[in-house]
Order: sequence, then C-alpha cells, then structure tokens
Amino acid sequence: MSALFSHAVRYEWLDRNPIKLVRQSAKRERIPDVLELAEIQLLLSKLGVRERTLALLYAATGLRVSELLALRWRDVDFDGLQLNVTRSIWHQVVGDCKTEASAKPVPLDSYMAEDLLRWRRQSAYSQDDHYVFASETMNGEQPYWPDNLMKRHIRPVAKANGIHKRIGWHTFRHTFGTLLKANGEDVKTVQELLRHANSRITLEVYTQAVTSNKRAAQSKVVRMMVPNLGETKDEVHP
Repeated sequence: MSALFSHAVRYEWLDRNPIKLVRQSAKRERIPDVLELAEIQLLLSKLGVRERTLALLYAATGLRVSELLALRWRDVDFDGLQLNVTRSIWHQVVGDCKTEASAKPVPLDSYMAEDLLRWRRQSAYSQDDHYVFASETMNGEQPYWPDNLMKRHIRPVAKANGIHKRIGWHTFRHTFGTLLKANGEDVKTVQELLRHANSRITLEVYTQAVTSNKRAAQSKVVRMMVPNLGETKDEVHP
C-alpha cells in the first residue's frame, strides 16, 4: 500500500502518503537469500555480457537497482574509478536517491571499469547522455525494466545451473554486504559502501554469515574444545 500511495504522490495525484503514519512490525516475514561465493561465481560465468555486467556491478557495489538503472554514461568516471550516483528511477520515473547517504560517489574497481568499457563498446547506446543499460525497445530513451531482466534472463540461468534460491535484485546487495563482513571489513566501511544512513541498519540487515564461514567458525570452536581432534582416526558414517 505504501508503494501505491508513493506512486500516486510521485505523479501528483495525492499530496502525501498516509501509510507513512502507520506503525509496522520490524520483524521480517522471511530471511533474504544470500548467494554463496561459488554460486555468484557460477552465475556470473553463465550470464550474457549485458546481464553479467549488470549483476557484477550490483553484487560488487551494493547499489540499489533503482540507482543502478538510472546511471548514464556521464556518471561513470573511468579516470577517477568511481560512479557518481545522483538519481534513481522507479517505474521509469526519475527521482532522488533514497537517502542523503545514497547520493555519494561509489568506488569502482578497475576490473569493473574494464567490464563497463567492454559493454559500452557493444551497446547501441554509448553516448554520454545515454543510460548505461538503455532499453533497445524504447530506443534508448529509458533503461531496461528490472523485473524483465530478472525474470527472463537471470533467474532462468540460475535455475538451469542448479541455483534454486529465491533470487531477486536485492539478493545481490545482501550478498555484497555479507561477503564484506565475511572478509572481516569493519562495520563503518560496510556501512559507507552500502551507503546506509547509520550502522544499525548495516548490523541488523546485511551481516548474514555465509554457510562456509559459519562452518569454519564452528569448527574452530570444536577444535578448541577437543584439542586432539585432528589426531583421531575414527570415520564418520551416515
């Protein structure tokens, strides 16, 4: 309902969103899926160049899909290796970024910059004012619809390669935050890379431990409790 009223406000059909005053439970209905490192590697290796470039940018910058699809080529600073995030787009309506913290330059890894250059050479819309992911069916006047890319390209490729998790665009953002934490990055760094308004959101939402890291952490504790564990010759039988 909030999204519907926000849509009405955006088109000036209403003056305000009444749902903003409704208190909502902070409890999630479901825990967002996170891709394991091997899964994201497999998916990236199987996607076409357009979807691969988009997915890698999403999974390694933490940009929201509305911000990512709003990027124009002039927003990509290849010399300074950064993305200048100044707008977002939702249902083809351009607006501001979600928060003040969101409207900040995003670092761009040199490999990702090369990846973007490769895509720019192949794209039919490569001028500075063109969208980075401009829709051919709309003659480059609009970016692709995110749901179409996800349903028609990314999910089918994931499923065909044995990845049966519930993948959505936010999966890549959650995966980015989780892998940053798994690498031991401090909360402040993760917060600024994800451009959260405060670190509480970072701690509560984007720090799920990947299964392999949880297992490794558990194994360290078991070996502390059982010092001679590595010397045992017993086999584990089902």
